[in-house]
Amino acid sequence: MPSVSVCIPVHNGETYLAETIRSVLEQTWRDFELVVLENGSTDASWEIATSFRDPRIRVERNRQTLPQGDNWNRAVELCRAPLVKLVCADDLLHPRCLELQVPPMRDDPSLSVVASRRHMIDEQSRVIVPRRGLGGGLVGLHSGSEVARRVIRNGANPIGEPGNVLFRREQFVTAGGWRPERRFIMDLDLWMRLLQYGDFLGVPETLAAFRIARGSVSSEFEQQISEEQQLLFDELGDSGVFDVRPIDVRIGRLALPLGRARRKALFKVSRIAARKDDKLIAERDEAASADAR
Repeated sequence: MPSVSVCIPVHNGETYLAETIRSVLEQTWRDFELVVLENGSTDASWEIATSFRDPRIRVERNRQTLPQGDNWNRAVELCRAPLVKLVCADDLLHPRCLELQVPPMRDDPSLSVVASRRHMIDEQSRVIVPRRGLGGGLVGLHSGSEVARRVIRNGANPIGEPGNVLFRREQFVTAGGWRPERRFIMDLDLWMRLLQYGDFLGVPETLAAFRIARGSVSSEFEQQISEEQQLLFDELGDSGVFDVRPIDVRIGRLALPLGRARRKALFKVSRIAARKDDKLIAERDEAASADAR
């Protein structure tokens, strides 16, 4: 059995899938399996996934297209290792990601979540915002209550997306997995439920990259994201599991618009970069056409 499973759920992800798979295969930590779950794609995702000849890769296919939450749950279900990392089919891992995240989790049974910083990248894999995440003092070792208070006061998701987080498969099952009804904050919702069972470790290195592209779900549903975050913050305040104070929740409500503004700024930067790329491509095509004439 490998020490860690990396799973990539993919649906019509041909544009970036090969790059994502290569970023996993280039890990300096070699003891892992890579599970690629193809979810009813109509593009070349299946052909790309099965083109890699590496014994650590296992490519699975759903019999029918599943909703995102159900598909992510099945991806983790297919994993065999006690430690799991889910990577979206357009995101990337730094070569040392597993090397720096697996040993702390393996050696300390009190840890439930290990996270790192990540770069925000555009459609051409260029870094548009470096070293993002773990703000508000989340680097280092923290209890679940400490993390809950800092997440709420941040007004967004300072822990990050699945690619920069490592968790335990057993605790994932106990916590109930990804909740499809929390479609827009499935990651943050899961991290907080996992932290009922242990501590959080934030490593300072930047070990993943989250891609912001045109048409990203997060860029189109800002209102829904804010509403689901508010529901989560209220739940954390009322649950009694974490030592969250009423003032934390009040500050969180005030911080939500700021978190929303930060996300909008990121998407705007990505769209500007994409438009510049489109213009350059059009100019090159026009020049090539003129030369041909």
